[in-house]
Amino acid sequence: MKKPTDTAPRDSYHHGDLRAQLIEATRFLIEEKGPDHLSVSEACRRAGVSTAAPYKHFKDKDELLRAVAFEGMQRQYAQMIDALAPLPERSLARISALGRVYVTFAQTEPAVFRLMFGLSKDHDTDDALVEKGEDTFSLVKGEVAAYRGSALVEEIDERCAFQLWSFVHGLSFLLIDGKLAQMELPLDLDAMLDDIGRRVLAELPAH
Repeated sequence: MKKPTDTAPRDSYHHGDLRAQLIEATRFLIEEKGPDHLSVSEACRRAGVSTAAPYKHFKDKDELLRAVAFEGMQRQYAQMIDALAPLPERSLARISALGRVYVTFAQTEPAVFRLMFGLSKDHDTDDALVEKGEDTFSLVKGEVAAYRGSALVEEIDERCAFQLWSFVHGLSFLLIDGKLAQMELPLDLDAMLDDIGRRVLAELPAH
């Protein structure tokens, strides 16, 4: 992950730039130290702003962490859209691509990935986080339905999408927790994603 390079105080900021600078500095720090050890004052120093600056945009540290989680979810979603763009419609490759993005994001930004799933206080009451999570899951459901040849998501699509998500979510945590390395289990991610996709999608009616 790219480290914020400008740590010198600035005389002035555009409103959006200051917020973005604080979120990026916080993002870097939690990857380095974890969210439990985040110091807002250190984030300010990394961002090159005064210690009063965060409170113009965030009421407390938890709100700042939720902003980092939300932007992580946005990046993951955008990466999924980008991965789908060159791939043929109604193909296994599209399903596998979504899983690959999911796992790769977790490996690239493990602390943000953990934060996205509840390490920030009151995560489940944050409407923006919940909605963004639903957007991502809806993308998977829509691709499953499209594979089936339908523009309408039905119960079977939701069930298959949940199975696919459960697999890549569990695999992501096994990888970032180092469990597979400890067990010395080989992993061909692309082959595994294709295999799981075939097995899950086999439940769908012939298309």
